[in-house]
Amino acid sequence: MKKIQLGTSSLQVSDIALGCMNLSRLTTKEAATVIHNAQQLGINFFDHADIYGGGKSEEVFAEAIGMNPSIREKMIIQTKTGIRQGYYDFSKAHIIESVNGSLKRLQTDYVDVLLLHRPDALVEPEEVAEAFNELHESGKVLHFGVSNHNPMQIELLKRFVRQDLIVNQLQFGVMHTGMIDAGVQVNTKHVNSINRDGSILDYSRLNDMTIQAWSPFRYGNFEGIFIDNEKFPEINVKLQEIGDKYGADKSAVSVAWILRHPAKIQTIVGTMTPSRLTNIAKASEIELTREEWYEIYRAVGNQLP
Repeated sequence: MKKIQLGTSSLQVSDIALGCMNLSRLTTKEAATVIHNAQQLGINFFDHADIYGGGKSEEVFAEAIGMNPSIREKMIIQTKTGIRQGYYDFSKAHIIESVNGSLKRLQTDYVDVLLLHRPDALVEPEEVAEAFNELHESGKVLHFGVSNHNPMQIELLKRFVRQDLIVNQLQFGVMHTGMIDAGVQVNTKHVNSINRDGSILDYSRLNDMTIQAWSPFRYGNFEGIFIDNEKFPEINVKLQEIGDKYGADKSAVSVAWILRHPAKIQTIVGTMTPSRLTNIAKASEIELTREEWYEIYRAVGNQLP
């Protein structure tokens, strides 16, 4: 599997990562099968959050692999903080408490990357900076980033935070193309010409932040999966057509579409089915042509001016 550099760090990560949100639904034995299969495919990056399964996903992960130092050094672990029941919390106290909880559940002394999960409207960036400094100096967190943030929110944090923000995890995929649409429709009156995210894609490229694409197979926000969905015949026909050419299934082609973008986007895949992950992993070796990429973009209803 291909590796990419994560932001400005020295981390070399698989361009497809395993999202561990649903590990809490598995037995320890089932989880071990999922994780070991991912590693055999060349996946070395595992994405967590303190709220996944109420913390159980992190626990199951550690138990499933029999976490110890020799196992730990072979993987890159990311977790997220900031979402609480009914509100968001970027206070220093919560960030530190959350990380300590994740470390205990993951049975490790450190995480490679910590992300602020969703923007806290009451953020005090000075407190975030203090929390990051304490966590970094203690060796509990090696690198930092954000999730679902726009450029100005990132700039506000960067005014106070000393460490590089190397990642922004954002929803992106064949059926969620907002980061691209405004640029394609620039200087038109098309509804998609409206810039809804502050040009986060271009901002990330200019600032060497890696975008991590979450929910690559969903349409809307949490409405459902578009693969083999009868509501979306055109895109499924196109994905099948291109997949037949490369010997890959529709999900793999959908991920290959993300990976084809020159921003070097890392895709977070959350399937807990080893055979499906094996099929999806083929995307890392597929390089769509420019024409194929645009064919997929148009097949979901996007228009070119």
